[in-house]
Amino acid sequence: MTINPDQIVFFQWGWFKINSTIFFTWLVMFLLTFGSWLVTRKLTSEGELSRWQNLLEVLVNAINNQIREVSRQDPGPYLPFVGTLFIFIAMSNILAVVPGYTPPTSSLSTTAGLAICVFIAVPLFGIARQGVLNYLRQYVQPTFFMLPFNIIGELSRTLALAVRLYGNMMSGTVIVAILLSITPLIFPVVMQVLGLITGLIQAYIFAILAMVYIASASRAHEETAKKGEE
Repeated sequence: MTINPDQIVFFQWGWFKINSTIFFTWLVMFLLTFGSWLVTRKLTSEGELSRWQNLLEVLVNAINNQIREVSRQDPGPYLPFVGTLFIFIAMSNILAVVPGYTPPTSSLSTTAGLAICVFIAVPLFGIARQGVLNYLRQYVQPTFFMLPFNIIGELSRTLALAVRLYGNMMSGTVIVAILLSITPLIFPVVMQVLGLITGLIQAYIFAILAMVYIASASRAHEETAKKGEE
């Protein structure tokens, strides 16, 4: 049994290779892009709305409300990033019910990439809201000696995001594979349903934690800026 989907190679030509993680990541992106085009090509604000537009509006409103509750700010600037994180991870995990599909989120390279996106987004949103100096000032509060500890905290937070998602998804995939080989059909089906629910929960947790980090950075640096002005 292959635990790491990076080890499943579909095509290789010299140094160039396409493994399971790359293939299914691009498959998910294609499905999301094509599905978004289908849903949004006939958007309307008048008359009867299609069921897909209704579903899209419910999803966007739900994400907006969650961002507003977590950040206590206007969700507009954060919706594209946080919403994309949630939808990509959720779709990657939902497709796990399809035979032969391996979730790219069960690869550490994918989860690390997503965590790095959050790592980069936190200071970008903070700087956009507070400015470079006000943002960087927090890293040397209350003294300059706290700088290395604050940097380590940022790095460890990114590592925790990557490992948490990877560990949960990889362990679920392995458990289902083991049960399929040693138990009757019905029990692994139940585990697949539980794995589906777990995958959605993990997508929600990842997106919420990303928003928490971004919101805390904005609020912390805003408070630091106010203290500096006083």
